[in-house]
Amino acid sequence: MADFFTNTNLGILLLTAGQVLLVVVPLLLALAFLMYADRKVWAAVMLRRGPNVVGPFGLLQSFADFIKYMVKEVVFPAGIDRAVFLLAPMITFVMAMVVWAVIPFNDGWVLADVNIAILYIFAISGFEVYGVIMGGWASNSKYAFLGSMRSAAQMISYEVSIGLIIIGVIISTGSLNLSDIVRAQAGDYGLMHWYFIPHFPMLFFFLISALAETNRPPFDLPEAEAELVAGYQVEYSSTPFLLFMIGELTAVVMMCAMISLLFFGGWLSPVSFLPDGIHWMILKMLVMFFVFAMVKAITPRYRYDQLMRIGWKVFLPLSLGWVVLVAFLAKFEVLGGFWARYVIGG
Repeated sequence: MADFFTNTNLGILLLTAGQVLLVVVPLLLALAFLMYADRKVWAAVMLRRGPNVVGPFGLLQSFADFIKYMVKEVVFPAGIDRAVFLLAPMITFVMAMVVWAVIPFNDGWVLADVNIAILYIFAISGFEVYGVIMGGWASNSKYAFLGSMRSAAQMISYEVSIGLIIIGVIISTGSLNLSDIVRAQAGDYGLMHWYFIPHFPMLFFFLISALAETNRPPFDLPEAEAELVAGYQVEYSSTPFLLFMIGELTAVVMMCAMISLLFFGGWLSPVSFLPDGIHWMILKMLVMFFVFAMVKAITPRYRYDQLMRIGWKVFLPLSLGWVVLVAFLAKFEVLGGFWARYVIGG
């Protein structure tokens, strides 16, 4: 049986499909409950009940919303390009799912343990912008088109700062492999070896950039209802709109995973006397998602000019300066190689 799955084309295909389903199915189920948790946190901050009718404590509300979107009629505005109109949400959804192929949940628990995982993630993130632009252009609406342009400019602007922040982590590790980045944070003192200490300033820059990259409040300006009537999604309904929503939420969860891997040791235990494991990775992702939900609930929305000014005039020069500083600290092994884990690891 083992030879069938390793030496035959059909076996390799079935094994790969099984591994993909093992990641995608739990992820989609988790998204339903994370959406419920997001709404509950928002409601608690506003002293409201939130979803509490469908299922015990409202736990099935996300599934009811899913069914609602599935059975509603798909409305096609007049004069649209139907092929591009339908392709846009599919690109957003597929690209958001494909990126999970290189995310390690535990030591060796990754679909593709490639040495260029960071470059792969950036390539896929670049394709997600096309889904937004195509959706706005194909909708044949000036509001949708303006929303897509704003969203594309926002996503591209903050991808630059995110990339520079990750370069600092790469310099410390000497590898583009996410598993190697996690292993470089291992040590006898647990969380004191994690990258959030040597790269502490960039942790906050990465978090804020991730909010802007995923169009989360207070940077949800491409979809600001008071300004652009839901932005590039304004002409979408039913399942295509659902695909946009799932794609955006998946991107948020992916950013939670990236923060956990880059700064908080991924699957590593915070203390040396407890074993490492996938449960630590999941717990860290949940904590980061809670932070995302709280930011959504308690912060006012920025103006668009403020958002772009922060990205280009604050985050870009500071993150670039941090790359130069980390390169210097790693080269000369300051503090015994505190910023040069590849030297310590041999």
